[in-house]
Amino acid sequence: MTAKGIACAGNWIVDIVHTIDKWPQKSDLVHIRHEVSGVGGGAANVIMDLAAFQTGIPLYAVGLLGEDLHAQHCRKACAAAGVDARWLASTPDHLTAHTLVMNVPGDSRTFFYNPGTNDALAEADIPVEDIAAAGIGLFYLGYLNLMGRLDAVDADGSTGAARLLARAKAAGMITVADLVSADTPSFAATVAAALPHIDFLLLNEIEAQRATGLPILGPDDRDGMLAAAHALQAGGAGSVILHSGAVALWLDQDAHWAVPAPVDPARIISPVGAGDAFCAGAIFGLHQGWPPARALALAHRAAAASLQGATATDGIPPVSALT
Repeated sequence: MTAKGIACAGNWIVDIVHTIDKWPQKSDLVHIRHEVSGVGGGAANVIMDLAAFQTGIPLYAVGLLGEDLHAQHCRKACAAAGVDARWLASTPDHLTAHTLVMNVPGDSRTFFYNPGTNDALAEADIPVEDIAAAGIGLFYLGYLNLMGRLDAVDADGSTGAARLLARAKAAGMITVADLVSADTPSFAATVAAALPHIDFLLLNEIEAQRATGLPILGPDDRDGMLAAAHALQAGGAGSVILHSGAVALWLDQDAHWAVPAPVDPARIISPVGAGDAFCAGAIFGLHQGWPPARALALAHRAAAASLQGATATDGIPPVSALT
């Protein structure tokens, strides 16, 4: 890649993670054993993970915040990580998006989400051409299907997200998009609109099923994953990076498979940021021009490291510890 730097646009969320003993029955009480706050969402998690890699690559935050304490939290996180926040816009009309995360160790996590500024984020808030003019080579947008205005499907079948990605490609940047596991009626249509403008699509097996309508019979169903990845390519995506807890597939002209090393369950604190850490590892590999096998190995190691942190990003070490 000639141009250097990565811009991460889309979701900015403050996650307030509560670790609880068990999920309560209705009207019951359980104790919160631990509480921690951190930034979350596609753009925020990926850029903070990339910053934690400590590689010196210029990183740029892009999105929309409110004018509240949660916004201050996001801006302080960017400053502490050395992330350029010149394109992190503000509005007094909406609260910064935030999520109450209920984490039951060894079991599950549940999200109570206030979309706030993420649903208000519009095409005008993301100056794609200015970003490209700054010499940035890679433009990430995420999550599709968690950005209200940008996800809305127009009468012509397009979306604001699709137009942003098209503009980014036209401006000479590599485009990367990531999905969220939201069960919405327009999920497939929103993805389909963006596919022709995505150079690299990242998603998990659940999202692949919802985007294509094709069955994937569990996290180790390689045939199902490959069929879904081919369908996404047929819809216009350049390369598809499809991951589950058991295996990852990188489909370009060929199919490249990788299996993660097992993680001791006793070392898992929270799985809240594992998918985004995988994404960050893959994006770093893309930026560096690595072959798929090397990029997937880093992606899996980053995901494993993230499991050992309470927030989405605090378990990520420098990239030298992962390679």
